[in-house]
Amino acid sequence: MIFSVISIFPGMIKSFTQYGLIAKAIEKGIINVECFNLREFSFNKHDKVDDRPFGGGAGMIMTPQPLFDAINHIKGKRPGKVILFSAYAQLLTQEKVKELAMQKNHLILVCGRYEGVDQRVIDELVDEEISIGDYVLMGGETAAQVLIESTSRMLEGVVGNPESVETDSFYEEEQYGFPQYTQPREYKGLKVPDVLLSGHHKDIMEWRKKHQKRRKK
Repeated sequence: MIFSVISIFPGMIKSFTQYGLIAKAIEKGIINVECFNLREFSFNKHDKVDDRPFGGGAGMIMTPQPLFDAINHIKGKRPGKVILFSAYAQLLTQEKVKELAMQKNHLILVCGRYEGVDQRVIDELVDEEISIGDYVLMGGETAAQVLIESTSRMLEGVVGNPESVETDSFYEEEQYGFPQYTQPREYKGLKVPDVLLSGHHKDIMEWRKKHQKRRKK
């Protein structure tokens, strides 16, 4: 699976890909993460990619020319689905992550900055907008990292034990995590629940179901 990321700070993405299972997935050839510096597509002599909004208002808007050229350059190499990260879009859920992973194709991730992206880019080139939460970030790079990691986790071979993925919270509807314990059996007077040491699989499953963690409201 190929992730092509458009950003004015490509180093943020490159650094992210150098660690953990993402780095190993790249080494194995399961995924490929390409970084494109948006400023390199600007016709402006100062590599400027933003300007003041028509109609007035605070902040700056990312101009259409660099984004049009960057997206079309990438799509010219291979077709791909263009995703823009937006605070106003559909939330990225585990269901959406599984859907994206099943495509096993090419995702072009556009990382906005400033006050947003010129609407003409969205209307003409963006296939889908995605949000990672009801809050505003300084840019889309963090959201891109979240999408790359969560989607890659669903691909065969990225996580060593497939059961680790299948037992994830939210992997299936109403599937949640539960309290976990490891060695030592007692630490500072705090003991591991006896049922987890019993070896009785049915009792353990019932205990875990009873103690499932739920999202706090």
